Amino acid sequence: MAPFLLTFLLAAFSVVTARSPIFGPQEVSVVEGNSVSITCYYPATSVNRHTRKYWCRQGASGRCMTLISSGGYIAKDYVGRAKLTNFPEKSLFVVNITQLNRDDTGNYKCGLGISSQGLSFDVSLEVSHDPRLQDNTQVYTVDTGRTVTITCYNRPENGQKMKSLCRKNGEQCELVINTNNYVNPSYSGRVRLVIHGTNKTVFSIVINQLRVSDTGMYVCQAGDDSSNDKKNIDLQVLKPEPELVYGQLRGSVTFDCALGPEVANLPKFLCRVNEDKTCDVVINTLENRDPAFNGRILLTPKDEDGRFSVLITNLRKEDAGQYLCGAHLDGLPEEGWPLQAWQLFVNEETVIPQTPMVVKGVTGGSVAVVCPYNPKDSKSLKYWCRWEGTQNGHCPLLVESQGLIQEQYEGRLALYEEPGNGFYTVILNQLTTEDAGFYWCLTNGDTRWRTTVELKVVDGEPSLKVKEKVTGVLGQDLTLSCHFPCKYYSDEKYWCKWSNQGCRALPSQDEGPSEDSVNCDQTSRIISLTLSSLTKADEGWYWCGVKQDQNYGETVAVYVAVEETAGETQVVNLPNANTAPAEEMVESGVKVVENKAIVNPRLFAEERAVENTGDQARGSRASADTGSSEEQGGTRSTVLLSTLVPIGLVLALGTVAVWVARARHRKNVDRISIRSYRTDISMSDFENAKDFGGNDNMGASPVTQETILEGKVEFTATAENTTDTPEEPKKAKRSSKEEADMAYSAFLLQSSNIAAQVQDGPQQA
Repeated sequence: MAPFLLTFLLAAFSVVTARSPIFGPQEVSVVEGNSVSITCYYPATSVNRHTRKYWCRQGASGRCMTLISSGGYIAKDYVGRAKLTNFPEKSLFVVNITQLNRDDTGNYKCGLGISSQGLSFDVSLEVSHDPRLQDNTQVYTVDTGRTVTITCYNRPENGQKMKSLCRKNGEQCELVINTNNYVNPSYSGRVRLVIHGTNKTVFSIVINQLRVSDTGMYVCQAGDDSSNDKKNIDLQVLKPEPELVYGQLRGSVTFDCALGPEVANLPKFLCRVNEDKTCDVVINTLENRDPAFNGRILLTPKDEDGRFSVLITNLRKEDAGQYLCGAHLDGLPEEGWPLQAWQLFVNEETVIPQTPMVVKGVTGGSVAVVCPYNPKDSKSLKYWCRWEGTQNGHCPLLVESQGLIQEQYEGRLALYEEPGNGFYTVILNQLTTEDAGFYWCLTNGDTRWRTTVELKVVDGEPSLKVKEKVTGVLGQDLTLSCHFPCKYYSDEKYWCKWSNQGCRALPSQDEGPSEDSVNCDQTSRIISLTLSSLTKADEGWYWCGVKQDQNYGETVAVYVAVEETAGETQVVNLPNANTAPAEEMVESGVKVVENKAIVNPRLFAEERAVENTGDQARGSRASADTGSSEEQGGTRSTVLLSTLVPIGLVLALGTVAVWVARARHRKNVDRISIRSYRTDISMSDFENAKDFGGNDNMGASPVTQETILEGKVEFTATAENTTDTPEEPKKAKRSSKEEADMAYSAFLLQSSNIAAQVQDGPQQA
């Protein structure tokens, strides 16, 4: 068990080490006598910026002996030839070592902390022998794909003799080129020999499109006898040394390629090196692109000298690795062509906050995209652009924080600085399927914070409902209504007027006096905006939206047009996508509560609005017809109400009258039920109640005097529960039946009078 546990811990430790956020070059090669500069990156945190940095050498025992640190310590062998410099603003430090010798070859660590057990990165340093120490040998060190010019000298007496360059292969020297027009097939098309001056004492061999396989020892020679002039050439063709690039997860990086003017007119590419040393194209200028980088990569030419840059956003941990940029006729990596290399490290302990990479909206609806930026760049300009895959990828700006907006997005796109503290919001509404694609969030500040979001437009219905276009009359009031579902009941609702500076929120009634006000009817789930005394300045786009604190949610847009006089139609009907269901938008004029009729006060307001509309329309013949029909509808509604209200009052009055009559005599009344007929008999009508056997009533209980009639249950108070009252003078009493008959007669008389008044003048009633 113990060996297994130890193995598990070692495996876990190796994984942690492999994912260390400290990053530097894995292998460094240098010729003895030269100097080297090693850059180590670390996460951009306050602790890391101020903690100790060190450079140590690993020994056979596994210990790492510090050679130099940011605290001022330096080992004896490094005094005078080593320096460690910290750059906290860039989150890196650099170790410079000069006068390197063969003994400096070994394994090292660059790291942070007070011991070698902290954050660190392994670096292998190799110092090779200097070939220039050999007699009569000249060294040429060139990167692959580049061009080398080898210069040779000869004495005047050998000026007219044959000149050549050969490559050593063991004891033999294989001819590469000579003045007799011979060219080795391996160098065909990329080598030439040039003789300088009239005395022919200097000649040069030019080799271009160098390959790693061209590395070796060469001999340039003038003459072919014992009096010839020879010179040894050591040609070293090196693979490009990777430049370190440190990126943040979800952030962005830029590769700047400078291949030289000789390839300025050739197609350019960026490829990624695989484990088998092949290089797959990520993007090239022939419009080829790896699908894994769709929506998050741009290739941009810089100048006429062949310089170009490649920007990658939304970095993923699988993006880490080695990349090469180059130029070739086919836009593909080929041996012997110029290359530039990078080693990309993606820090998973990122400072870039996580935001949705995909947002979805329905056709006709809206989306709100939250964009992160470096909080230090709060005053920087914010932008939003749409990525397009054509022309090597480009991202034209759609909106910026200073008011620039593309014409085709007017009325449907706005950029808010909220919620702030490293975030801003972009809202796009009136969505169509053509809006689907990739969009970028960026600022003119820290380019490492550029992010990408994919917008998907799906079928569905927007939650907020408004008219698409409303026409108002100059000088009159106009009310805009926005229907929202129950899921937004607790959210903050608002109206705003759109402009290229954003969407200015309109004040609500409790925010102070204003001609324009917002009020919300929670019962009908409608938030309305009233524009008082319309002017031409009120014309434009208005948004209805919901939000929680500074986090914006769904929005919907309506266009308000202002005319000088009322036309035939003031409201343009909407497509189904933005029209609220009729059963949700219309309320009943009367609500029934506890069997009592309560008139909805909104109905009177709606009637007045209809009458006003009819009055405005009387200016023209066609409008007069419309106004007349609306006025007739309003009159019918008024008559109906005028009839129902009195009847309801009469019913209520009759009920009260009967109840009072019965209550006054309840304590002196016994109820006798004979089959289905019920009669109230006063005990004063009999000389002696006992003579008539009141307890013989078989339908009543002797305790509660409860009588069940036709399935209904009624209760009367017993004599024990009756409240005592002071004695009053005896008066002649009427029977309960007589008083009921009188009350009923009064009820019928009053009903007849009210009905007559209704027929004579319903408005007065």
